[in-house]
Amino acid sequence: MQQRFVREIMEMKHRTLLLSFVVGAIFFVLMLRLWHLQILSVDDYRNMSENNRLRFVPIASSRGAIMDRNGSVLVSNRPSFSLAVVPQEVMDKESLLDQLAELLGLDRSELAGRWEKGKGRAKYYPIVLASNINRDQVDIIEENRLRLPGVEVEMKPVREYSSGILAAHLLGYISEISEDELNRQGYEDYNPGDYIGKNGIERAWEQELHGSDGGRQLEVDARGRVLRTISESYPTVGNSVVLTIDAALQKSAERAFGEQAGAAVAMDVNSGEILAFVSNPGFDPALFSGKLPADKWKEYLEDKRHPLENKALTGQYPPGSTFKIITALSGLENSKITESSTVNCQGSYDLGTSTFKCWNKHGHGTTNLKKSLRESCDVYYYQLGEHLGVDLIAATAAKFKLGAPLGIGLKNEKAGLVPTAAWKQNKYGKRWFHGETLPVAIGQGYVLMTPIQMASMIATVANEGTVYRPYLVKRIVDSDGKPLKEFKPEIIGTTGISADKFRLVKQGLYAVVNDPGGTGAAARLWDFKVAGKTGTSQVVKMRDSKQSNAYQFRDHALFVAFAPFDKPEIAVAVVIEHGEHGGAAAAPIAGRMLRAWFDSKKPPQKATPRNKDDENVDDGEKAEPAAKEPEPGNEARP
Repeated sequence: MQQRFVREIMEMKHRTLLLSFVVGAIFFVLMLRLWHLQILSVDDYRNMSENNRLRFVPIASSRGAIMDRNGSVLVSNRPSFSLAVVPQEVMDKESLLDQLAELLGLDRSELAGRWEKGKGRAKYYPIVLASNINRDQVDIIEENRLRLPGVEVEMKPVREYSSGILAAHLLGYISEISEDELNRQGYEDYNPGDYIGKNGIERAWEQELHGSDGGRQLEVDARGRVLRTISESYPTVGNSVVLTIDAALQKSAERAFGEQAGAAVAMDVNSGEILAFVSNPGFDPALFSGKLPADKWKEYLEDKRHPLENKALTGQYPPGSTFKIITALSGLENSKITESSTVNCQGSYDLGTSTFKCWNKHGHGTTNLKKSLRESCDVYYYQLGEHLGVDLIAATAAKFKLGAPLGIGLKNEKAGLVPTAAWKQNKYGKRWFHGETLPVAIGQGYVLMTPIQMASMIATVANEGTVYRPYLVKRIVDSDGKPLKEFKPEIIGTTGISADKFRLVKQGLYAVVNDPGGTGAAARLWDFKVAGKTGTSQVVKMRDSKQSNAYQFRDHALFVAFAPFDKPEIAVAVVIEHGEHGGAAAAPIAGRMLRAWFDSKKPPQKATPRNKDDENVDDGEKAEPAAKEPEPGNEARP
C-alpha cells in the first residue's frame, strides 16, 4: 500500500515536471516572438502601420510657358484629369480593373501594365492608370465611387498650344514619361504618369520647364475618410523660356509654304539669333499629350511629305547653285579668279570623255564673276572647280563651319557633308577623281547642307566673315517674369577672307535679285534692297519620261538671301522639296518672309479697306509687285 502511494506521488511529480516544461517552452516561444516583434521588426511594423492609415495626394506642378521674342505666349497649360488608384485601399485588384475597363471603355491590359509599372512605390501613393481622361469618364467615376474603392481623379496641367501647329517642330511636344526614362540619371524626381518633353524646345529645356511637384500627406480611417492633414508641400511652377523666334514672321513663313514640303530658317546676321524656324508640313503637338489616334498616326506615317520630320534641323540637301557662293570665294581667296576673269559658256564643258552641261543649253557667252552669279552659269564654276580642286573648295567651306553641326541646341542636328579627297578614301577606299570636283563646285555630287547651315552661310557672307552660333533661346525667366539667365551671341569662327572679296560676291548676289536676267527677281522688295542666290538641286542623276512628273523625282528648289543690302539685318534660307525651280518656288517665300520682318518693325498704321489686288494676300502682308524678269528655267544638272 505504501509502495503504491509512493509510485503515484512519483508519477504526479513527473507529470507536473512535464507540464511545467511544456508551459515553460510555450512561454519561451511567446517571449521570443514578442522580442522579435518589438525589437527586431519594430521598424517594419511601424511602416506597415503608417501605410495603413496614410494617403499621399500629389499636386502636379505647371510647366513653364514658352514665348516668342516679343512676349507672345506660344505654349501654356490647361487642366486635364487622370485616373489614379491607391493600392492599399484595393481589396480585389482584378475585379477593380475589370470594372474600370468596362465602365470607362479603357484597355484592361494597358491598365494592368500601368499598375505593374507603379507598384514599386509605397502602397499609399497613387498609381496613374490613365491620363487625360474626358469629362464623361470623370462623371462615371464620381457616380460609381462607392463601387470603386481606392480610385481617385487627379487634376494635372497639360500643354496648350495656342497657335495650333505653328512652329510645332521647334516647340516639340510632351508625353508621359516611359519606364526606361524613369530609370535614367537625371529623372530621379519624376513619377509614373508625369509628362516630360519628348523633342524640340520641350525636350531641350526640360529641366527648366518642368518645375517640382508638391503634395499633401493625409491621415485616413479604415474607410478612406480623411481625418487630418499631416504635412503639405506646394508645387513649384517651372521657369519660362523666351525664344529668339518672331511669331509673326514664323506665321508668315508657314503660310507662304502652303501645302509644299520643305524648310526655312531666318537668322539675325549680327548675332546668330534664329528669327524663324520652319519645317513644313507641320503636325498637331497637342495630340501627343494623350493617346494618339491610330488613324492620325497612320496619316502622318503615310504622308509622302513626312510631316513628323524636322526638316530645318535634320534635312540634308544638295545645296545646288547656292554653293557657288563658296566656290566663288574660294576662287578669289586662292587667286584662281579676279573680278574681271571671264569664261566663254557655250552650254556645256568637256573634261576628258565627260560632258558637263549648263542649265542654259544655249550658253551664257562671255561670263565674268558678277554675271556667273546673276545668271547662275554652271560652266563658269565647272572651270573654276577644275582649277581649285576639291580640297581647296572644302577648306573654304570649313571656314564657314560647314560639314559639322553648328550646335543650335536641339537634339539630332545633322552635320551635312563637304567632301575631300581624304574623306572619299576613308569612306569608300577609293581615290578622288578630277571629274568629281566639277559637280561639287556647283553644289551637287556628295555635297549636303541643312537649312540651318544655308542660313548661317548667307549670314556670314552678309556680315563679311563672322560665323555666329545659331541659337533659339534669348532668356529664361521665372513665374513672375524675372530674368534668370540671358543668352548672348557666340562667335564660333571667322573666315579670314578679306572684306573686298566678300563685296565682289555680294555685288553678284545683289544682281541676282535686282538686275535684268537675275534668277531671283521674285524676292525683290520695293523699299529694301535684297541680295540672294537661287539654287536647284537634283534628287536623281537622270530622269526618264516616266519619272519626269513624279513628285519624288522632281528637283529641290532653294534660295538664300539677306537684306538690307547696304546694312544687313536678316538672312533667310528656303528649301522647297521637289519644287524644281529655286527662282520660281523658293525665292517668293523668302521675299514674303523679308516683307513680314520689315513690316513688323514699322510703327502701326490705321487699317485701310482692301482693294481687289489685295484680296488673296494673307492678313498683315502687302501684295508685292510682280517681278519683271522671267524665271530663266530649271538649273538642270548633268
